Amino acid sequence: MVDGRLNLTAENKQKHIPRRRFLQLLTAGSVAAVGFPQVSFSSTRRNFLPRELSFYNTHTGENASLTYFEGGQYLTEALQEIDNIFRDHRTDEVMPIDPNLLNLLYGLQLTLEVNRPFHIISGYRSPESNSMLHARTDGVARHSLHMQGKAVDIRIQGVDSRNVRDAAIFLEQGGVGYYASSDFVHVDTGTIRTW
Repeated sequence: MVDGRLNLTAENKQKHIPRRRFLQLLTAGSVAAVGFPQVSFSSTRRNFLPRELSFYNTHTGENASLTYFEGGQYLTEALQEIDNIFRDHRTDEVMPIDPNLLNLLYGLQLTLEVNRPFHIISGYRSPESNSMLHARTDGVARHSLHMQGKAVDIRIQGVDSRNVRDAAIFLEQGGVGYYASSDFVHVDTGTIRTW
């Protein structure tokens, strides 16, 4: 920790993960979190442990706590419930959420060692909602991955958003944006980049 933040620069990744933590991540299938970006959840041999996530949608007030992966497969009903809680709250449109995004969130949960709901600031966005937000602010991309179900803006109650950002960067699973003034972190399954 540096100034209360995770010190997870590329050169510090390996030496700051205790052996016990490395084994937990490996067992959970999150070996990508420890510097093996070519290995994904779906390609690891230890692919049968259940993965559970909890969510709170800040716009609708809905909660969900569910196991979305178990016995080596994604659970259809759980994925549908996740799709619903991630829906565009402006239009009520639903889009299938990329399972790799869920795995990224699961990896964040393990890395941060927390078991609290992810507060969803923005999940799926319809093209209309995205266009409207893009016109209002510089922080919304015209071709946002939110429109493909591959991005989510989150915060975790009781966890400094800088720590969430640092952990997401550490995982190297996609894009990470930090919005300090609004206190949330954007994560997506696109190319690895930060802003």
